[in-house]
Amino acid sequence: MYAHPDDQIHPENISIADEVIAYIQKRKCDFRVSTSCGGPMLLPVNMKPPKPTDLQVKAGDYTIFISVHQIRYLHSIHMDMIPLFFEHIEDRPVGE
Repeated sequence: MYAHPDDQIHPENISIADEVIAYIQKRKCDFRVSTSCGGPMLLPVNMKPPKPTDLQVKAGDYTIFISVHQIRYLHSIHMDMIPLFFEHIEDRPVGE
């Protein structure tokens, strides 16, 4: 993907839904927005580790890493970005 040299990428302009921040706080880990065939996906970093090129935004006490391939198109981070299969394990800490 080509990026124009004058592209202004400002991660601080991305809004994060309160539900996402609460979800991350409950899971007690950093997350990453990465590319999937269905669009941007929010996954724990133990499933999708951050890359050195990722941009970072704070979400409560934790960090959301955002792929450079997603940052240009991302205006908000919301619960629809969390895969449905996490609904069944949402109450368990990551790694269990």
